[in-house]
Amino acid sequence: MSSSRVSGLWLISLAAFSSMASMRVCDPMLVALATEFQVSVGEASRVISAFAVAYGCLQLFYGPLGDRVGKLRVINAAALGCAVFSAMTAMASDFQLLVIARAAMGASAAGIIPLSMAWLGDQVSYDRRQETLAKLMSATVTGMMAGQWFGGWAVESLGWRNAFVVLSCMFATACGLLFVRMGAQRRAVPVHSEGSYWQAALGSIGLLRVPRVRWVLIVTGLEGAMAFGTLAFVPSQLVQHFHLSASLAGGLMALYGIGGLLYSQMARRWLGWFGERGLARLGSALVAMGLLLLAWGQHPVLAALGCLAAGLGFYMLHNTLQTQATQMAPHARGSAVTLFACLLFFGQSTGVLLVAQTVDHGGVEWAYTVSAVGMVVLGRVIARRVQGKA
Repeated sequence: MSSSRVSGLWLISLAAFSSMASMRVCDPMLVALATEFQVSVGEASRVISAFAVAYGCLQLFYGPLGDRVGKLRVINAAALGCAVFSAMTAMASDFQLLVIARAAMGASAAGIIPLSMAWLGDQVSYDRRQETLAKLMSATVTGMMAGQWFGGWAVESLGWRNAFVVLSCMFATACGLLFVRMGAQRRAVPVHSEGSYWQAALGSIGLLRVPRVRWVLIVTGLEGAMAFGTLAFVPSQLVQHFHLSASLAGGLMALYGIGGLLYSQMARRWLGWFGERGLARLGSALVAMGLLLLAWGQHPVLAALGCLAAGLGFYMLHNTLQTQATQMAPHARGSAVTLFACLLFFGQSTGVLLVAQTVDHGGVEWAYTVSAVGMVVLGRVIARRVQGKA
C-alpha cells in the first residue's frame, strides 16, 4: 500500500504531534520551574525524567493491550488520558505534584506514538514502511519543535501553566476526531486477539528470547541515553551560559527538529543514496558532530549548527531503527514496537539523570563528548546488522 493512501494517517499524526509536544514542552521551562519551586535546574529536570520513565514503563502494558483489543482503541483512550492529566499538570500546587502529574502524562502518552508505528506496520508492506514511518516522523518532529518553542514562549508571554491548558485542548481534539472519524477501524477485532491480556503480556516478555529483538532493543536504549539524554539540557545551557531568553533558546533548539524534518521530507532519496547501512553510519557521525559543537562551541551560531546536525543525524539513525523494530516480530507487532519505545525512553531517562549530575557540577561538556564518541561506535554496530546497501 502506498504511504499516501493509508487511511487515518493524518489523525494518528495529530495525536502523535500532541504527544511529542507534551514530551518536550518542559525543556525550555527548567530555569523558570527551578525559580518558582525553589529547586536547582538539575532537580527541576525531574519533570522530564518522570515523563520519560513513566512513558517507558507503560510500554509493557500498552503493547500487549494493543495486540489484544486493537491499537486504534488504545491510541484513542491514551489521547483522552493525556487531555485529563495535562489539565491536572496546569493546576499543580507544588513541585512534587508537578512531577507526579508529568509522570501521569507520560504514562498516558505512552499509548500513542509506538502503537501508531505498530498500526502502520500492519497497514504497509516492508518495502514502503520506512518512507511511511518518515511521514509519521514529520508529525512527531514538528510536535517536538512546537513543544520546545511553545514552552519557551509560554514562560515569557503566556505562563507555563497555560501551556498545559493548551496541550489539554489539543489532546481532546485529537481524541474526539479519532473517535468520530476512525470508528469502523477502531471497532475492528485484532487478528491476534485470542487468549487473555496476561497471555499476551507473557508473550511480549517472551519476545526477548529472539536474538533480533534483543539487539534492536539494546542499541535503541543506548541511542536514547546518548542522544536524547544530552539534548534535553541544551535550552537551559543556552539560557544560563549564553544569556539568551527562554523563547530564543527554545527557538534555537527547534533547529534539531528542522534537521529531522529535512530528513523526513527526503527520506526516499536518502534511502536511495545511502541505504539503511549508510544512513546508520552517516546519522551517527552527524549526531556526534552536533554534540561536540554544543559542548565546546563558544558562540550561539555554533550551537545552532550543532542542533541542526544532531537532528538530521539522529532521525537518519532512528528511522532506520524504527523500521527494524516494526519487522522484528511481525506476529506481535504491537508488543514488539512498544518494547522498542520502552527501551528508547528508559535510555533517555537514564541519560537525563546522568547528565543532570554533571549540569549541577559543571561537567556537562564532557558528558556531551562521551556521548559523541559513543554515538559513532553505535552507528557502526548498527550498520553491520541492518539490511540494505553499504
